[in-house]
Amino acid sequence: MNVASDALVVELSEYDRTLPRKRVAAGVLFFDAEGRVMLVDPVYKDPWEIPGGAVEWDESPRDGAVREVKEELGLAWPAGRLLGIDWVGPRPGRSEGMVAIFDGGVLSSEQVAGIRLQEEEVRAFEFVGLEQVRERLIPLLARRVEACMAARERGEMIYLENGVPQ
Repeated sequence: MNVASDALVVELSEYDRTLPRKRVAAGVLFFDAEGRVMLVDPVYKDPWEIPGGAVEWDESPRDGAVREVKEELGLAWPAGRLLGIDWVGPRPGRSEGMVAIFDGGVLSSEQVAGIRLQEEEVRAFEFVGLEQVRERLIPLLARRVEACMAARERGEMIYLENGVPQ
């Protein structure tokens, strides 16, 4: 590198520090042969969730989803296609963020039998229909899951804001 290009790197680095930061998370929708979606019961909070979690520094959303599935369920899952992106606005105690939802596909009975829950994070899992999704998940996540399930059925990807299709 020369002095001019080194200076550009410093300028960009200083510029990067002025940009806003967003939380990034990734989730996965797994299905059984009956079309029901998997929910997980986390140990660390009350409402049910979908498999997934926070994306780590310098990790892509897809890699974060694969890592979380391996950690939570013990599944070596080849990342599926992106179903949706949800921008979640700021709320008390939380900054704004982006959530990527991936298609986990239909799990065979052998794959389901091979699930090994990480006991420190996940208490249980269950495949449920849409009514149970609405009952067990917080409204924001229920809207997101429902919209991504519909996008999956149409073979589309969807953009959401606070769980609402835009």
